Amino acid sequence: MCFAEEHKYITSHQKEKLNKQNYNSKQLKLESRTYLLQAVIESFVDGILILTTQGELLQANECARQICKQTMRGRRFVETIPEEIWRVCESLIDSRELFPEERIVIESEMETNKGVKLRIRARWLAIDASERNMMLVILEDRNQTHQSLAFFDAKKYGLTDREAEVWLLRQANLSYREIAERLYITINTVKKHLKNIYAKQQETLCM
Repeated sequence: MCFAEEHKYITSHQKEKLNKQNYNSKQLKLESRTYLLQAVIESFVDGILILTTQGELLQANECARQICKQTMRGRRFVETIPEEIWRVCESLIDSRELFPEERIVIESEMETNKGVKLRIRARWLAIDASERNMMLVILEDRNQTHQSLAFFDAKKYGLTDREAEVWLLRQANLSYREIAERLYITINTVKKHLKNIYAKQQETLCM
């Protein structure tokens, strides 16, 4: 083998090795980014879904999977998006034709078969201009939100345990009668607790 042919062979071999290294590097970056994205969405309290416009599920945190299972009403959830959630996504897709330059967020509310009140919010997700169109869907458990706010208020305003219970139910939009029945107290007692709660809130605001 002459020097020119040997040099050509080495160059070709080096190019092949370099291409393989570049491919492995890209794969590693893609896997790292996917792992990082999954770690980020798992840190959210709300359910997070990342979908394509064709309905393909790319990412979902555990909270979203649990909510989707409840929403399937007896059907098995694997990678299928519940119809109620997909309808919100379809509205987002349709809105792009009407408002191509606007950052549209589509919202809707529903209740699962276990009585969980759910707020669904869908918006476009642009991670990379070269990637497929993706949608970010946030599933907010309204019951959990009200509970978190009530516990925060209980600590902030120094509510007693009973006042905290009353406030939690009131934040969930229960009537005085429903609160009384749930806690086995009279309606007048409910009103008394709420009066004390409002007084504590006012006192804190005036400090």
